Amino acid sequence: MSRPKILVFASGTKTGGGSGFRRLVEESTKLGGNLAADIIGVVSNHLNGGVKRIADEVGVPFYFFDNARNATGRQYQYFVSTLGAEWVALSGWLKLVKGLNPATTFNIHPGPLPKFGGPGMYGHHVHEAVMAAFGRGELTHSAVSMHFVDQEYDHGNLFFKLPVEIEPDDTPDSLGARVNKQEHVWQSFITDLVVHRHIRLTRAGNLIVPAWYRQMPFCPLTAIK
Repeated sequence: MSRPKILVFASGTKTGGGSGFRRLVEESTKLGGNLAADIIGVVSNHLNGGVKRIADEVGVPFYFFDNARNATGRQYQYFVSTLGAEWVALSGWLKLVKGLNPATTFNIHPGPLPKFGGPGMYGHHVHEAVMAAFGRGELTHSAVSMHFVDQEYDHGNLFFKLPVEIEPDDTPDSLGARVNKQEHVWQSFITDLVVHRHIRLTRAGNLIVPAWYRQMPFCPLTAIK
């Protein structure tokens, strides 16, 4: 049986980033890895940035998205159709995705959704906002979130929300490091559940998960029908 084909979109930076993409590749290729799928390529909006460097190191085809800031749905669809991708995983992709199927497109986000999402809410900005809310006594935990992708930033059906406790002496940097560590621990495992349709979105927009998943602390029960 052929393995699901995943195309990853990962912005990274001009000099670094892309660690989530690297972990997905590692788990999909190593013996006993928890992602039984093929990473068929990675797309970045930086021509020679950190994602390109990782792609070269791990032997995954790299594709430059030259007009990502003002891209149309047709441009996103071109990547998916031309490369034969069955799934699209956003892993640190900072641009608004357009024109893709929400049932086969999903994102990982370094904070609690829906409150700490939307335009401009990525990376360090999320951790700063979470720490500010913690200082006001509004929350005690950050989170790693995963969701299906619709036409709005960080808005689609939420299917994973792992609490990450905030410590009294945390800074945005220290909190971000712990959130990132949990992203690396969980992203490939949850991705495997999605691409093998254990977690899925119906045509009616209902979220379906296994019975055991509903009992897990990372299952956002309020989002599940």
